[in-house]
Amino acid sequence: MRSFACVAALCATLIAGSCHAAMVVVTLRLQGHPFSAEVASDDHSRAQGLMNRERLAPDSGMLFVFRHSDQRWFWMKNTLIPLDILFFDSSRRLVSMQTDVPPCRQAPCPTYPSGEPARYVLELAAGTAARIGTRIGDQLSIEGDVGPVH
Repeated sequence: MRSFACVAALCATLIAGSCHAAMVVVTLRLQGHPFSAEVASDDHSRAQGLMNRERLAPDSGMLFVFRHSDQRWFWMKNTLIPLDILFFDSSRRLVSMQTDVPPCRQAPCPTYPSGEPARYVLELAAGTAARIGTRIGDQLSIEGDVGPVH
């Protein structure tokens, strides 16, 4: 009976683990300020983003990585916390910002465009960009490997 319980527990753990792969986390620097960021580098993780999160730890965020630079539009569907959305080109230079973006409480949700081609998008807690003095042209540095981009 004990071995059956162990096998059942192992199976449950394996099934649960296969549903949610751990996201890569990297350290970023913007305006000399360090951030810990989860990396969203495939269609599923980029679509999920920060949806359904009730809080974002201080000095943390999510870095969206795309294979190519292009015009980007983000929205706040099912996002429960206000965010700053920072758009960076392929050289990781800040090309535009959407700050203090409110959660979308009712459809249809507005979209927030990059206005310029962007390859990286960083979401931080609302007010962070102003707090650290972020300006267009700032350089984002990434410490660590973002992994494969799909």
